[in-house]
Amino acid sequence: MASLNWKHHTIIQALISRGPLKENEFHSIFSGVTGRNPGAAKKIFDKYLLEINKELSYVNFELRACRDQYDGKVCYGVVNNVADEQSKLGTIYSVPQIAFFKGIIEAIAQDEAAQGCISGFDALNIRLENQLPSEASSSQQQVPTAFKNFSMSQKDKTLDELVKDKWLCRTGEGNIGLGIRSLLDLRSWFRNNDVPSCEVCNEAGVKADLCPSEGCTVRIHKYCLKNLLSQRDDKVCSGCGKPWPLSRITKEEAVEAAANDEEEEDETQATAPRSKRRKVRSQRDSAENGSSQASLSSTSGTTGRRVTRSVANLR
Repeated sequence: MASLNWKHHTIIQALISRGPLKENEFHSIFSGVTGRNPGAAKKIFDKYLLEINKELSYVNFELRACRDQYDGKVCYGVVNNVADEQSKLGTIYSVPQIAFFKGIIEAIAQDEAAQGCISGFDALNIRLENQLPSEASSSQQQVPTAFKNFSMSQKDKTLDELVKDKWLCRTGEGNIGLGIRSLLDLRSWFRNNDVPSCEVCNEAGVKADLCPSEGCTVRIHKYCLKNLLSQRDDKVCSGCGKPWPLSRITKEEAVEAAANDEEEEDETQATAPRSKRRKVRSQRDSAENGSSQASLSSTSGTTGRRVTRSVANLR
């Protein structure tokens, strides 16, 4: 088992202490620690991620990347891949709070409209007893007292805590959505609970656009849809064979999204030598998502049906 050097340790510690980070934040830390720019030194960046994940696998941790389904930005975080009884002792949340969180996650993830959120009113009215086994929830006498006494004010306070800890988020409309920490940690839970995947990226389509054809269940993330439009004007739905209504996403939106991506890449590359920046820009298409793919592919064979330690009791 090869040992990691102080640079690897600093990168891991930054993710653990700060929580999930946006790609530009993570790249900035990587550049500060290693003196290398991820865009200009992609092979070195990928090598670091592979080395870190190889060692983290011995303790059932993983450095993982995913896209925030609400803004399409890539994020990085360290998650735990173990589900056992001891894991239940590692959470700062009480049993009623966990049941409340689970109810919110289920309501959001199992929404057939794939809106990716529920209203604050609906969140506060989640019934904790629905998280008990069916035989227990059918008998009020078997519902724990802590569940019965979990008040609206406690729910409201718990919502604030879950948002602060990035398990949940508040959308621009004031609704409750999934935080980036949930999107990182709950990948196995989404699969085990048959949450439909995006047709393009194969990640859970919690917030996505649905094919309007009646009876078709295909869904695509909005940022994946923008990528499709930037490549071609027509797209046939693989589920029903009918043209996908790409007109929902205008060409102006696609151009704007591409411009935003270019600005982010230029910002990330700001510390790279000038001679290398030109070369990186000429390879923009191939390098655009390379960093996130490296993180995911390095452990792709280990995420099949595992639930992370911090959310083990969501099973």
